[in-house]
Amino acid sequence: MKTALITGCSSGYGLATARHFHAQGWQVVATMRRPRADLFDGAPGIRVLALDVTDTASIAEALEAAGPIDALVNNAGLGLFGAFEATPMATVREIFETNTFGTMAMCQAAIARMRERGAGTIVNVTSSATLAPFPLVAAYTASKTAIEGFTGSLALELAGFGVRAKLVEPGYCPDTRFADNGAERMQGLVTDPYAPFAGKVFEGFAQLEAVTRPGDVAEAVWQAANDATGRLRFAAGADALALA
Repeated sequence: MKTALITGCSSGYGLATARHFHAQGWQVVATMRRPRADLFDGAPGIRVLALDVTDTASIAEALEAAGPIDALVNNAGLGLFGAFEATPMATVREIFETNTFGTMAMCQAAIARMRERGAGTIVNVTSSATLAPFPLVAAYTASKTAIEGFTGSLALELAGFGVRAKLVEPGYCPDTRFADNGAERMQGLVTDPYAPFAGKVFEGFAQLEAVTRPGDVAEAVWQAANDATGRLRFAAGADALALA
């Protein structure tokens, strides 16, 4: 029976992905900063572990507790919406610490284990913002675009060891807690000069018919984790597929 370690499982994509892998018969190590076993109703085959991807010690402890894993899914991330002009550089660095450096740190910690076993797949979840420009998400897009380039290079680097690296690119998902998780961080980032433009952007999002659902992302991650070809990118959701 295969095992997947998935980060950011407290809600959204991570929660849906953990449930999907479990439904497909995998053992799941569902990680989150503040563990909540109640999210899985005590389902056998799902272990909930504490993990902060910005903390080296936390990463080491979680991987040690998880044991051998066949797939690492780097889903944990922070959202950010606002005018870049108004975004403090401290906030930009916070976004990169989780979305970029946290993902890289997880990969680096897991690679040796997979390389020694001669098998394993790393799936890094980015965003459709890497497929086409979107306004008012400049710092967020930069943090995810960095992982796109990183993963492409990593895939070539690890192929000779039987280890694969993949990308899943979700579209816009109104069901996630993107705004809720970053509400405090985003306060004051839409300043008066940008308010009319931001209003039009919000109106556009509200009118979208083709959007992404957590289940779309879970399925794309599942496909990526089980893909034995050299395919790198897996768009997730109707809008992301259209962009791709």
